[in-house]
Amino acid sequence: MILVFYPADWSPVCGDELALYNEVLPEFRRHEAEVLGISVDGVWCHQAYAAARHLEFPLLSDFEPKGAVSRAYGAYRSKDGFSERALFLVDREGVIRWSYLSPVDVNPGVDGVLDALDALPTPTATAGGRA
Repeated sequence: MILVFYPADWSPVCGDELALYNEVLPEFRRHEAEVLGISVDGVWCHQAYAAARHLEFPLLSDFEPKGAVSRAYGAYRSKDGFSERALFLVDREGVIRWSYLSPVDVNPGVDGVLDALDALPTPTATAGGRA
């Protein structure tokens, strides 16, 4: 699972970042990884944004209690009232295998996520099967 914390729907950097993840979604899925976008925007805002941007992955609302999920991952900016721009790669057991905190005004791209996915053991290797 790739958790993508981002500040807000409709902002230029967030739009570029989420469009890139949407474009690379087949590559993520080749690694059996799904993407979840998370911001403090409400459900209706997410629905409109996802439809307008043709996003093919879910956006989760961390609206109420505001920032609770972001806080749990240490990715909430209390002073600003929104999430950091942070990425987490979580394995099947719920263990964070990789994370990256990007400056709020910088699109972190996908190279780090893809490198982290490549470094993970394959599902058959972790299940004790043949690789």
